[in-house]
Amino acid sequence: MNFAQEIKSNTLILRVSGDLIGEDTGTQLVGAVNDAVSHKVLTCIIDIAELRYINSSGIGVLITILTKFRNKGGEVYLMNPSESVKKLLVITKLNAIFQIIKSEEEVAPKK
Repeated sequence: MNFAQEIKSNTLILRVSGDLIGEDTGTQLVGAVNDAVSHKVLTCIIDIAELRYINSSGIGVLITILTKFRNKGGEVYLMNPSESVKKLLVITKLNAIFQIIKSEEEVAPKK
């Protein structure tokens, strides 16, 4: 898995590609989130359009990220999941926990 990060309008944007299977990059993702939250960033968009596969460890990484933001009064959005990832979100009922969006413009950053 690879990821890129940027902070735009007080929103952390993570662009994830490849397979999210909780290896070292899962730890790096959580590290990026910790940095952002410590700088008072309360909104996170995870662009998963290029995510091919996610396993239970990867789901754990997403839930960890969600928990860190919600504990600070923030929110996490999943953007553009592929059909296979979308099915997984439905099967695991994570589609009821995460807000799924199509574009960054759908999100109003929290102050």
